Amino acid sequence: MKKNSISLLSGAALLAVSMSASAHFQMIIPSDDMVKQNEKRTLNLDLMFWHPFEGGGMHMVKPVQFGVMAGGKKRDLLDTIKAHKFTDINGEKFDGYRVNYKLKRPGDNTFYIEPQPYWEPAEESFIIHYTKVIVNSFGLEEGWDSPVGLKTEITPLTRPYGLYSGNVFQGIVTVNGKPVPFSEVEVEYFNRDGKLKAEADPMITQVVKADANGVFTYAMPKAGWWGFAALNEDENTMKHEGTEYPVEIGAVLWVKTHDMK
Repeated sequence: MKKNSISLLSGAALLAVSMSASAHFQMIIPSDDMVKQNEKRTLNLDLMFWHPFEGGGMHMVKPVQFGVMAGGKKRDLLDTIKAHKFTDINGEKFDGYRVNYKLKRPGDNTFYIEPQPYWEPAEESFIIHYTKVIVNSFGLEEGWDSPVGLKTEITPLTRPYGLYSGNVFQGIVTVNGKPVPFSEVEVEYFNRDGKLKAEADPMITQVVKADANGVFTYAMPKAGWWGFAALNEDENTMKHEGTEYPVEIGAVLWVKTHDMK
């Protein structure tokens, strides 16, 4: 196993709040998932590291990369992000980022982020969530099923926008471009205002497994943003305080559903 070394981020390190049964999710939440011809063309995106259902925040440092793929071409947007303080449901403020992006042409826009690795002492591992969200612009449905080329990612098999609550979503989990059989996928709803309460801990984070071809299926029961995180272990390790630890790599995709009107 090849070994890499990384120094722990100090001061601005990513620190977990102490919340039981919480799953970490890197988030990219845009102001809209489908922008029509007559709508405002500037998209606002929030970049946060969060416990989506329980509403607890974590500090996020500047990512390794942030960009968009549209029309088969990737554009680096890392220099366009601006530091922002997000407030969790307990009133505490946490570091994150915001970005404004002007949509220029019809088609699908895949925004992606690779965050800095962070050390999770409770799991004795580093965690990296390669995260995507897909926004359709001006009605041209082209590009949503194209992989970005991240180390690990979820490529949709269901068009990831224009979805009703109750629709089934399918995606394929890959690592280094190859499907991962039986990959575990965590699913969590973005409980934005904190009003929803889970009856038991297993209901906070839903869990499904991919099949032998790396394909997973989930029916989303409520309108809003849903996060899918496919978790696997990297072939590399990273060093913390002189000891090598495993690296959990997560392929995260955010999908929005709407109630039928």
